[in-house]
Amino acid sequence: MTHSLKLLVYLKKSKLDNLGKAPIYVRITIDQLRAEFSICRKIEPSRWSSDTGLAKGSSKEIQLLNRYIASIKSKIFSCQQQLIDQGEMVTAVKLRDRYLGKDEEYRMLLQIFQDHNDQLEKLIGIDYAPNTLIRYKTTKNHITNFIQKEYKVEDIPLKKVDIKFINNLEYFLKTKEKCSHNTSFKYVSNLKKVIRIAYTNGWIAADPFLHYKTKFKIVDREFLLEHEIESIIEKKTSIERLNLVKDIFIFCCFTGLSYIDVKKLSKDNIVLGIDGEYWVKTKRTKTDSRSNIPILPIAQSILNKYAYHPDILNSDKVLPVLSNQKMNTYLKEIADICGIKKNLTFHLARHTFATTVTLNNGVPIESVSKMLGHKSLRATQHYAKILDKKVSADMKALRDKLTVNKNLYNTI
Repeated sequence: MTHSLKLLVYLKKSKLDNLGKAPIYVRITIDQLRAEFSICRKIEPSRWSSDTGLAKGSSKEIQLLNRYIASIKSKIFSCQQQLIDQGEMVTAVKLRDRYLGKDEEYRMLLQIFQDHNDQLEKLIGIDYAPNTLIRYKTTKNHITNFIQKEYKVEDIPLKKVDIKFINNLEYFLKTKEKCSHNTSFKYVSNLKKVIRIAYTNGWIAADPFLHYKTKFKIVDREFLLEHEIESIIEKKTSIERLNLVKDIFIFCCFTGLSYIDVKKLSKDNIVLGIDGEYWVKTKRTKTDSRSNIPILPIAQSILNKYAYHPDILNSDKVLPVLSNQKMNTYLKEIADICGIKKNLTFHLARHTFATTVTLNNGVPIESVSKMLGHKSLRATQHYAKILDKKVSADMKALRDKLTVNKNLYNTI
């Protein structure tokens, strides 16, 4: 059944304030039944056109007000369509309440996602790192693009998020947004958190992720081998910027610090440990977890080298770290000079510390995990790959042990 909808934007002159301004109201009329609300804006009657339901003039203030009124009308028509799509009877009161968000039984996906992001933003530095907010904002942008392109609407009801929506979103991320499997999985996992909040609050009757099966794929992370580290250390160049980047990269190869953590590393983070040696004691920016790392001789020599650098003398920092973009750009030059064919990035230093510097030299994975600031061994295992050299050494020790007992095995 078709219901006639009329919108009237008008001034309520009976409510003039002390400045002679009247509040602007919107009246919704459906089948001769009315409902109205204030848009929380005021204007002088002389600047208002009753014929157009808009403010008169061309000033920036007037333009903003008229655009705001136009957006209200558009959203009301959108709410009307939502009610129709749901098979609901459209009344003036119900349409007004839907627009004002008073319809508690009806929530929109992107709206609650934005509410989540707004709350998260207020917890930055308390419970979350800035990058966490960036990830959720990016996720919301991808979902917005998906909804607009696949559903041709600005938002969809929360109750329409089902397993089909989730699988189609993952497909969209991989094909249209060109995201890798793991990146797509992370975005969908961010959506999963928001949906779980909605389910916990009783806004939806069932969890659509109950039968979602996609898993994170383990990716072999590149790292430098011992001879590659040595080639970088030994390479001499007269280009000062490359020497600086080389030194800071090597420092991270022997401490496991990420770019952001070495950039913010201060003199207060260098302390004497229980063994009488200097340690790096800091909190990881990404996870806010503790990271305690004994400083190896080569890392200490780099700290000493830059102790009197002009950018360090009047600062609480310990190393003059460049921007991440410049560091990675210059690392490509260093890789070419040293004949390294791997994609040399700053984060490769962290992988190298976990694998070549520590595990390959017999440091237990539990200790490596603690130095990296990981909250579980599972996270460390993504970084640390046991090299054939280490496996060979371990098996040689076993072979030697078995050789001692060869008489026992010769009886088999």
